[in-house]
Amino acid sequence: MNARRAGAACALVAAALAGSAPASAAHPAPAPQVDVSAGEAIYLRGIATDGRPIEALRTANGLRASGAEVACVNCHRRSGLGATEGRIAVPPITGRYLYHQRSKSHDQPDLPYVEGMHKNHPAYDDATLARAIRDGLNSEGRPLGYLMPHFALGDADMAALIEYLKSLDPQRVPGVSDAVLHFATIVTPDADPVKKQGMLDVMQQYFLEKNTRMLQKSPQMHTSGDTMYAKTMLMVNRRWQLHVWELTGPAATWQAQLEQDLAREPVFAVLSGLGGSNWSPVHAFCEHSRVPCIFPNVEVPATADGDFYTLYLSKGVLLEAELLARSLQDPALVPLPIRAVRQVYRAGDSGEAAARALEDALRGKGVPARSVALPAGRPGSGIAAALKDLAKDEALVLWLRPADLAALDAAGAPAGPVFLSGMMGGLEHAPLPAAWRSRAWLAMPVDLPERRGVRLDFPYGWFRIRHIALVADQVQADTYLTCGLVAETLSHMVDTFVRDYLVERTEENLEHRIMTGYYPRLSLSEGQRFASKGGYVARFADATGAKLVAEHDWVVP
Repeated sequence: MNARRAGAACALVAAALAGSAPASAAHPAPAPQVDVSAGEAIYLRGIATDGRPIEALRTANGLRASGAEVACVNCHRRSGLGATEGRIAVPPITGRYLYHQRSKSHDQPDLPYVEGMHKNHPAYDDATLARAIRDGLNSEGRPLGYLMPHFALGDADMAALIEYLKSLDPQRVPGVSDAVLHFATIVTPDADPVKKQGMLDVMQQYFLEKNTRMLQKSPQMHTSGDTMYAKTMLMVNRRWQLHVWELTGPAATWQAQLEQDLAREPVFAVLSGLGGSNWSPVHAFCEHSRVPCIFPNVEVPATADGDFYTLYLSKGVLLEAELLARSLQDPALVPLPIRAVRQVYRAGDSGEAAARALEDALRGKGVPARSVALPAGRPGSGIAAALKDLAKDEALVLWLRPADLAALDAAGAPAGPVFLSGMMGGLEHAPLPAAWRSRAWLAMPVDLPERRGVRLDFPYGWFRIRHIALVADQVQADTYLTCGLVAETLSHMVDTFVRDYLVERTEENLEHRIMTGYYPRLSLSEGQRFASKGGYVARFADATGAKLVAEHDWVVP
């Protein structure tokens, strides 16, 4: 559990409030006059219906806290289904788990299984739940854990919060049937067609094998104990169905296209996917529609604060810009002071966003940056003119593809330092001319080749055995990683299909991954959307070959 959840005051209230007894008795119907969105503001942000921060007393230390610091989401998560970390369990507090009647048998599988479901308890009603939140007394009138805050909520705020807890139980989850789990993958029109085919080859083969394995007998899950909910549950194997949503036309139309796709083919989540220089409309669609989008293959991810549903493996070229902003003033890499920076990119490509990000970062350091946009769609053209009159104290940053890097030979190597995008240029296989390699540094948002080799042995072997052509190494490895991670996460979720819960369990499961492909370590905590957070700035070891040497160890800007 991350520090924010572990330190939140709600950790013990969940164990006392949310029992795990299996029953699905109906709870009172939501009062129509109650604004559920007001309850959402209390739950997620700690904001009362009048716009002021809610206040609470922490009995553990006698201190008062308010607002986001005591928001329910800190411990109970956005789904309301809680979390586990070691011996700490925060069970579910959605309406169906709070309002159920005490069961007669510990083995009645009336509720979907959730890790952390606790001992059977009498059902809450609106009055006893309000008492628990205000006064720290459970449904039997006994004190809750001492870390439970006592919230100063008026009747309107309390009613809104309670109705919101009830609303967290979806009656029907889109993309989920008794026999099938539906997933989509999204491809933008500017995506590389070779990478697209490589990604789809991996996904289609993975789904095929997943569905072949489901023909085997389903395993039973047994959990028991006095303090934990005792039950036997049969995990229902569902076939995975992949829907490929290929976008067309201008980016302004993509969200509408995706809304039509979702209406026509409701899916539980979006897996992987492939974008070119603009993924923002897809990101916005997933946030608006509340559809999880797990690790799309994109070079320029969206970076809006407060978003929840889209997870990225890294910040891509935006992370490279952060690495370069740090490196341009590192005397180990650049012995002489840099007077200015010249950036070169193709108009409309990912380098355009990266150049803006680096320019913004350097502005705060007092280093002027000038960008030169080469004509779109003309690889190899305009290079010599863009590099004309480079001074020795002027750093050159190249946001270019392999075809443009190969054309540098005709331009002649500059006297000053050179930096280039590894992600765009082909990483260690970037076709940089020999005359340039001795003074060029490569931004790498992934691990060094010799350090990632062991982690890639398994996926590469999987591809080889299944005769999947390796045409886009990183995209295919990242896609395989994504499929495997989602399969593992769903196995922990059993039959609790809630979209928010998929995101939360992915965050928790990710940190325990050993096979992380191109990345030395992957982790996510609340509020983090980028699983790999650092990289290298490395140079070529020789005039030829793919060996790289990093001046520093892994750096998190």
